[in-house]
Amino acid sequence: MKKFMMMVAMAFATLTASAQAEAGKLTLKPLVGINVANITDGDGDAKVGLAAGAELGYQLNESFAVTAGAIYSMQGAKSEGVKMNLDYINIPILANYYITKGLAVKAGIQPAFKVKSEAKVDVVSVDMDGFKSFDFSIPVGLSYEVSDFVIDARYNWGMTKVLEGFDSKNTVFQFTVGYKFAL
Repeated sequence: MKKFMMMVAMAFATLTASAQAEAGKLTLKPLVGINVANITDGDGDAKVGLAAGAELGYQLNESFAVTAGAIYSMQGAKSEGVKMNLDYINIPILANYYITKGLAVKAGIQPAFKVKSEAKVDVVSVDMDGFKSFDFSIPVGLSYEVSDFVIDARYNWGMTKVLEGFDSKNTVFQFTVGYKFAL
């Protein structure tokens, strides 16, 4: 029984071991998840969409890393009978500070380029002009790394207006799971 308990403890320790990269290491992290997005100054409800892409990371030392990536991000809002779809390619550039091994607080900047804007009224889709092609946000969040898997939660705080003549900005909660590969 002692042997069995020792094996279970070792297996558990292996599973909970952090996968934080060593200083000077470069990593690639494909990721996928969901966005819970809305547009400020409107009466719409949050819209759930896909977030998928990859981030390149460089571990500067035990406590600090930088990452940059490209993430396809389905954003927008919805209200009664209308769904506003705003899709972007986000370019997050983040500083990651490790509070403890595996747990990081992150913040940075995120330019984004619009790839789609449409409104769906019931079942009819209409392309929307007037939405700006560039968006800028400040992402802040937390991530936790376990055995090369990374669970990430961010809030992307929109800084730029999404539509000419209105004060509306994007707000996005983003939850992703990724896997780090050493390069």
